[in-house]
Amino acid sequence: MTNEPMPTLVSPTSQQERIIILDSLRGFAILGILLMNIPGFGIAPTAISDFSVQPQGTLNYFFWYVFGPGVFEGSMRGIFSMLFGAGMYIFVTRLEKRTTGLMPAEYFLRRQLWLLAFGIFHAYVLFWFWDILYHYAICGIILFAFRRLAPKKLFIAAGVCLLLMTIVENKDLYQRKSVIRKGELVAAIDTTKTKLTDRQKEELEAMNGMKDRSTPEAKKKRMDKQIEAMRGGLKEVYKERSKMAEEGETFGMYYWAIWDVSLFMLLGLAFFKLKILQGEAKTKVYAWMAIIGLGIGLPLSYLFVINDVNHNFNFFEIIKTKSFEFYELQRFVHSIGIFGLIMLMYKSGLFKWLFALMRPVGQMAFTNYLMQSIMCGIFFYGIGFGYFGKLEYHQLFYVVGAVWIIEIIWSHIWLRYFRFGPLGWLWRSLTYWKKQPIKKNNSETDTMGII
Repeated sequence: MTNEPMPTLVSPTSQQERIIILDSLRGFAILGILLMNIPGFGIAPTAISDFSVQPQGTLNYFFWYVFGPGVFEGSMRGIFSMLFGAGMYIFVTRLEKRTTGLMPAEYFLRRQLWLLAFGIFHAYVLFWFWDILYHYAICGIILFAFRRLAPKKLFIAAGVCLLLMTIVENKDLYQRKSVIRKGELVAAIDTTKTKLTDRQKEELEAMNGMKDRSTPEAKKKRMDKQIEAMRGGLKEVYKERSKMAEEGETFGMYYWAIWDVSLFMLLGLAFFKLKILQGEAKTKVYAWMAIIGLGIGLPLSYLFVINDVNHNFNFFEIIKTKSFEFYELQRFVHSIGIFGLIMLMYKSGLFKWLFALMRPVGQMAFTNYLMQSIMCGIFFYGIGFGYFGKLEYHQLFYVVGAVWIIEIIWSHIWLRYFRFGPLGWLWRSLTYWKKQPIKKNNSETDTMGII
């Protein structure tokens, strides 16, 4: 990597070229993602959405419902994925205007491969098993082939992704229901009169295994083991987190995440081409997005949650009684609804102060995303202060508030003097394979935009 100045034709986006509203939206999304991630930082995976093995109470249920599956779960990640899709399009089209041949593709591929490396670092060095950078890197490369499609075709492609995700989650549901059904048929056999075949024994054992794993005692045992590992030293934390990260980046990537991430990236690309992401659509467009998205999403999420609560979070009973899985549909419409609501706030002109507050956070989205893992890791893991499993559910969100305050303040201070966040600068320098200028000139305006 050299320190030579880059030709003006091939360089990172200047401050004047940035799209202000996209930065503000990234700010909302990156802070909102921590609302979804904080249980993963501070609670055993077994207990994240299971109040049969953690303290109950109105306050805990309220925070779980609102910031969990009731309203926000996965929604901010969906919005961030849309923004990433738009950012990819901006990056490539800008290069296509300034370079020729395969150069845009080369820079883009280099950008994505470095993002892949950051994702691996995030998962296995910062110990964050819900990393999204790895998924964004791979899905972004796939999305490259769709960048020139018209919005209508992009919507169709996104619809296919949503359909495939719904098929996948219901396939899983009915495979599990089949295990229960076959096991119950075998359990009804009078073994004093009929000897079970080996296959029947296996079917009965599979059902009983699912039932046994769903008991509070079994879940408590798993939870205690997870807590012990996460309060341990470097070796224990790495072993616990790396196996979960590996599953997410292999089976999870190609079975689920590829459709999930691609869906929202395709939407983001379509919304950008239609000027919806930029806030240039009519107010009624955002109003309908909010009304339809939340009007469908909130009832669906209530049905999702009440089924879990009514069965005391017993996985066996939940699967047995559930007839259709609609989590992905619920998350999709929630993301659209919340995006519409945020854009209504923007269009109203009453929240200029809030969008201005979010702009620096969004401009440093890459840095702030990784900083959340660093700060929460230090606070919760055994290699830091070791608060893993010690806080009640609602108390986790006091940590969220503290991280938000830190990131908002430091983003504003940092960008008074520098063009990019430190990790964003590193990513840009690696992408162009030249050390980028990071300090602001006195003449530079404080305009912010794409990552």
